Amino acid sequence: MFAVVLSLLAGLVPQDLELVGGRVHTGTGTAWEGPLVVTAGRIQPPGTPPAAGARRLDLHGAFVTPGLQDAHGHLGGLGAALEQVDLVGARSYDEVIERVKAAASKTKKGAWILGRGWDQNKWGVKQMPHHAELSAEVPDHPVWLVRVDGHAGLLNLTGLFKSGITKATEAPSGGEILHDDDGEPTGVLVDRAMDFVNTTDVTPEQAQARLLRAQQECFAHGLTCVHDAGVSRHGLEDLRLLHLAGKWKLRTYVMLSAGETELIQKGPWRSKDGLIDVRAVKGYADGALGSYGAALLQPYADRKGWKGLLLTPKPELQKLAQICADAGMQLCTHAIGDAANRTVLDVYEATRFAGDRAAARFRIEHAQVVAPADVARFQSLGVLPSMQPTHLTSDMPWAPTRLGTDRVASAYAWRSFHAIGVRVPFGSDFPVESVDPRLGLFAACTTRAVQGGPAEGLRPEQKLDRAAALAGFTRDAAFAMFAENDLGEIAPGRLADLTILDRDLLTCTDDELLQAKVKLTIIGGVVVYEAGS
Repeated sequence: MFAVVLSLLAGLVPQDLELVGGRVHTGTGTAWEGPLVVTAGRIQPPGTPPAAGARRLDLHGAFVTPGLQDAHGHLGGLGAALEQVDLVGARSYDEVIERVKAAASKTKKGAWILGRGWDQNKWGVKQMPHHAELSAEVPDHPVWLVRVDGHAGLLNLTGLFKSGITKATEAPSGGEILHDDDGEPTGVLVDRAMDFVNTTDVTPEQAQARLLRAQQECFAHGLTCVHDAGVSRHGLEDLRLLHLAGKWKLRTYVMLSAGETELIQKGPWRSKDGLIDVRAVKGYADGALGSYGAALLQPYADRKGWKGLLLTPKPELQKLAQICADAGMQLCTHAIGDAANRTVLDVYEATRFAGDRAAARFRIEHAQVVAPADVARFQSLGVLPSMQPTHLTSDMPWAPTRLGTDRVASAYAWRSFHAIGVRVPFGSDFPVESVDPRLGLFAACTTRAVQGGPAEGLRPEQKLDRAAALAGFTRDAAFAMFAENDLGEIAPGRLADLTILDRDLLTCTDDELLQAKVKLTIIGGVVVYEAGS
């Protein structure tokens, strides 16, 4: 009986809707005439009368777009970040310490203080921090502060003790422990070295609460679908339990963590209502540019002799790619530096597929710095560059210094990919960046920072028009999850995943784009967010 009740509660219960008075952007290049009618969760042909009892919504001129997707986010990470000390935007190390002190004053002595979001590139002294100042101000708690990109973190002295890190500790392959002039650890751990840190275990109840909080953030920002990058077995169980309980309503395309070999080999799985789709795997080639972890073909311009970190050895990455190909799973590999991107392209080229290579839609997540000689390989191999436009605007103040003039001219190249017919799904990489898709649209269309920065932006030749930028968050994101026949466009028979905003994103000014308010978020005909309710 209990199982029957759970099955009845599971998933979305589609509503019949009649949306009138809206300006509909179909994403197909054709106009939509008259009301938008939704029956049993799907869009009906123009002129179809609404079902008896359908809910009528007068949009009063609001803008209707295919449901906005985030093609690369981290739902568990977003939920956790919402609970931790928010360090995003801190303009100095002193400000970071003050925020941590404020949290420590409200926390039981000896408990971990966790934070995320610091970025030394935003400070007056653009150097990785040393734990000394933090340890002096917060001595009674172990502290672990993850950098904004998630690829480095800072421990205070108590945290170093609890993690067993001393002067003699050796960094693992694919990781780095920074040391000061005396050879002592500074507290900064990069990439695989972060595995030394084990804070408190998270209970399933806590993990599920975080997911629900992240889901609500997505709804409020108009997101109807998230490609969740790097989900463990336990994370998938939490999603499925929430779904069975009728609490999970966000369309979720799951990329399993690379270590979940048993699950990967079982092949794709979908919930009966299609709300949760497990068909992809998240791999890692390198680290992040901001923490000097991205693997480059030539040394960093501002760190002599250093080329970054290859997190997964090429043979191991090749083995993972073949496992995915054999199981019918899509491999989505994190690669930021040009050396990492080349390595992944080489691996994909050497992988054996039962059918057409392009049909597997293997992806490179970020594709941030790509050597000019490798751009065309994305097209020839059928590889999708899954990109995050806000990485450009976040990196803008320091990327030219880190990469050098010539190399930055081949970075953040979404329009270059478009020019050779390559689809570019867009996302944010939240909580590394904001979950707000307006910022991604602004970045893709202007290549400018929201505040400050050069007036012409960085890489202005990569600007997209509004329709192309919206396609990255709709049609191309849907293609990247094999859902182009159901999602990404407003057309008869498509699932009614819709984002409704108070102004026309195609015609409003750039500043107005950032001021657009989400009025309704609809998934499969279900209104999951309604402004003011």
